[in-house]
Amino acid sequence: MTATPGTPATRSYPLSAPRARSGSTALRDTLTLMSLPVLAALALPAAFAGGGTRRWFGGRAEGQRAEAQAAKDAAAAAFYELDTAQRDLRISIETITAVDDSPAARRTVSDFAALGQRIDEVSRRYIQAVDAHDLDRDDLEATAASRARSELTSAKDELIRVKQELDRFGGSLGPLLGKAETQLARLAPAVERARQALLGASNALDAVREQGLRADDLAARLAALSPELTRLNQGAGQHGVAETLERAERVQREAGAIRAEAERLPQKAAEIDHRLVSLRTRAQALTTRAGQVDPVLSELRRRFAAACWQDLQQVPAQAAENVRQAELKLREAQTARDAQRWPDATSLLSTVRALLNTTDEAVSAAGDRLNRLNAVQKDPQAEIDRTRFAIRDAQRLAMTGRTTPDPRHARPLDEAVARLERAIGTLEAGRHPDYWHFLTETDGVRQSVSRVVAQIREERGGH
Repeated sequence: MTATPGTPATRSYPLSAPRARSGSTALRDTLTLMSLPVLAALALPAAFAGGGTRRWFGGRAEGQRAEAQAAKDAAAAAFYELDTAQRDLRISIETITAVDDSPAARRTVSDFAALGQRIDEVSRRYIQAVDAHDLDRDDLEATAASRARSELTSAKDELIRVKQELDRFGGSLGPLLGKAETQLARLAPAVERARQALLGASNALDAVREQGLRADDLAARLAALSPELTRLNQGAGQHGVAETLERAERVQREAGAIRAEAERLPQKAAEIDHRLVSLRTRAQALTTRAGQVDPVLSELRRRFAAACWQDLQQVPAQAAENVRQAELKLREAQTARDAQRWPDATSLLSTVRALLNTTDEAVSAAGDRLNRLNAVQKDPQAEIDRTRFAIRDAQRLAMTGRTTPDPRHARPLDEAVARLERAIGTLEAGRHPDYWHFLTETDGVRQSVSRVVAQIREERGGH
């Protein structure tokens, strides 16, 4: 009878028409019959080819079956390699999309999806080819085995071609993947630096509070960063890698600034205290100096023309008012410092300094005016010579390397000479010459000459 898969092949022996046997012969025959199932069991592995019990159909059929099985194994290996490569590449795509939202990254995702559809198609054809042919059938014919080999080989070739396309696509991801991996590698250290910066800022605030400094504004700024820390702790999975990196860097930067200001706060308080003392002393000194302006003005009125001192008439009153305003602002600055309103204290002290600088300049101007007028009244020729020297020096420079001067240089120098001569002429008019006008004119002449010299040097330096 025909053997079925999984059942050892057995054969029936006729027991009818027994023959007369001797006792030894009968015993031998009995032992022979009992040993037949054992021999069949020993021969069982030879009856299994490819996982089942088959009939032996001859060399050509079994050869075609073996070739088909080899094609099936090769296709399975190609399918496994393609599936593994697709899984690996999907991880790379997910890495890129987690970090990069650029057009190039979006195009990569679209291309990968198209490749996925191609992979699905060839995988489906491979599975259909495998399901269509049972290579373990006992009655598998040579033509069926040959057809199975052909279809499985074709499926394998398609799988290999798509795998090659996938490999080429993966190779093109190098720049995008490298950039994404770099950002991912930066993520954890950036978040940790942000956390450490926040901790450092908190510790710095605690330290200044122990010195009696409240630092309320810094504490408010630090509290405002608390929601950012919560978002950092939620991670890039919820907020994205790029956004989390940017948030971590911003938190680190702002927390670092808070810490730096907190650490500098004791020094800042000491500087404000020093400035308060220094500006009070300066205001007192200016009060004394402002009281000396009236005698200076009195001498100017007595010895010089009105044009020499009229613009200084308001100096004493203005100086007194400026000092009064400065002292008022100093008291306000002291109040702000006591309340630890550091920005207000700093701003008020800047106002005080500006008021005192203006007063100092006005008070000094009166004394300087008298000194200069005394000098020019005593020896006006020194001022004249100083101005003429500046003109001649500029004229020599204008003529260097030239036979005739450039009109752009000669014209303002000629005007400077004429202006000086007119100023000299004013000294000879009247009993009380306007020495201040004379000094103003000579200053103006020297400034115009200086501009010509600068122009000449700039032009020649350019060449």
